[in-house]
Formats: sequence, C-alpha cells, structure tokens
Amino acid sequence: MKKALNIVMALCVSLLISCGGKEEKKKEGFSYEKKAPTEQKAKKVESEPASKKVDLANKGIGPITSLELPSDIDQTMVTHGADVFKKMCTACHRADKKFIGPSPKNILDRRSPEWVMNMILNPDEMVQKDPLAKALLIEFNGSPMANQNLSEEDARAVLEYFRTLK
Repeated sequence: MKKALNIVMALCVSLLISCGGKEEKKKEGFSYEKKAPTEQKAKKVESEPASKKVDLANKGIGPITSLELPSDIDQTMVTHGADVFKKMCTACHRADKKFIGPSPKNILDRRSPEWVMNMILNPDEMVQKDPLAKALLIEFNGSPMANQNLSEEDARAVLEYFRTLK
C-alpha cells in the first residue's frame, strides 16, 4: 500500500513539474484605457464621394458624343421632362436630395450634358465601362440605374428639366 502511495505521489509530482513553467499569454480584454499605438496603421484617405466630384470633360459611353445646350431654357421641354422624370425616375431619384440614386439637382455643374444623356440612355454599359459611373454604383450600394428605354427626345427633355433644378 505504501508502495502504491509512493507511485501515485511520484506521478502527481511529475505531472505538476511537467505542467509548470509554461508562461501563458495573457489575452487582451476590454479596457477603458487608451493605449499608445505601437504600429502606425495606414489610414484610408477618404476622398469626396463620386456624387460630389466634378468631371465636365467626361462625355460617357453611349450614343451622345456632342450636345450644345442653348442659353435659354425651353419651358415646353421642361414640362415634358418633368413628366417623364416623375413617371420613370422617382422610384430611385428625388429632385432635391439623395435617395436610392443621386439627386439630379445642379447635375450640370458636375457632369457634362453628354455624360448625363448617356447615363440615361445607356446605363448598363456606362456602369460597366465608365469610371465615374462605376464609382457612383459603389457609392449607392451597388444599386445600378435601370434602363428605362427612353428615346433621345425624352432623355433630352429630362436633361432640360434638370437644368431648372437649382
């Protein structure tokens, strides 16, 4: 019996010795203390959103390569454009604020008339190939602009309506 007790004691002692001496790594817990950063992380430089960028040189990708806007606004065309916008675009766009898509307010201060027309007439290809349209797609959570299959006349009327949104 004494021999068995000695063997059990020897096993316990050897177990304690074999388990001891290891240094456990302390896990970081929640703390209110601010710690000095040990490594400077590269901060992501936040640039202005695509909807605010000004790019008047980009004409976009589509059927419209050149468009001269007269200095006077055609009120008949504005009325027609407002009607088309109301019927076809207000599911995603609001005239005065950001919604599912960007607001067209002051759009011609940021985009060329050709780019706007091409985005209306050819949104699928614009989102695939135009860098600005791609950036807008990302900014607006991957919600692509639907192709409403407007005629050039209707798109031009919508553009004329946009000219009045100040």
